[in-house]
Amino acid sequence: MRIGVFGGSFDPVHIGHLLAAECCREQAGLDRVLFVPAAIQPHKQHREPASGQHRMAMLALATGGNDAFAVSDDELDRGGVSYTVDTLERLKARHPDDEFLLVLGPDAFLSLPTWREPDRIVELAGIIAVERESLDDIGGAAVRGQLEPLLGRERLDAVIAGRVRLPAIGVRASDLRAAVAAGRSIRYRTPRAVEQYIAANGLYR
Repeated sequence: MRIGVFGGSFDPVHIGHLLAAECCREQAGLDRVLFVPAAIQPHKQHREPASGQHRMAMLALATGGNDAFAVSDDELDRGGVSYTVDTLERLKARHPDDEFLLVLGPDAFLSLPTWREPDRIVELAGIIAVERESLDDIGGAAVRGQLEPLLGRERLDAVIAGRVRLPAIGVRASDLRAAVAAGRSIRYRTPRAVEQYIAANGLYR
């Protein structure tokens, strides 16, 4: 199977996440997209996210209608700071015959060389770079300068040529949290079931 590994806080999951996952599934020919909520993201250690239990529940509600989507609690079970290299090592050990591809938005793609053991990451998984129409240019000179030493020119060219394009929808989890805290509506920015779950559990207030 070709499995896209989609990590993040998902605090909360929103339509931008779901659209990116579906575009990756279709355009990159994935059999499955695996959502992997982080216990603590390395670059977000200053913020306390909603509990893993709540984020897993919201992801289950958001992805339940799509048989190609699955959710993993691997990083939540490990606890502590979540490093992608550890997750990929465990996935590959459990499923050696599957092909894993790491789904990266523009910022994550550009910063990949600064992650823990980036050389090992690109050994364990292929890369799917996601580009928002009219907003991102992941084929620019700055990107090539950052990533060519890690990926090599030929592989980087292949990643850029095969990049996944999705409509530019300006939805961010931080904006949803701020809206809830201010008592404003988040309808249509996250699935209705997730919106109702947030309200019922008093999250982000």
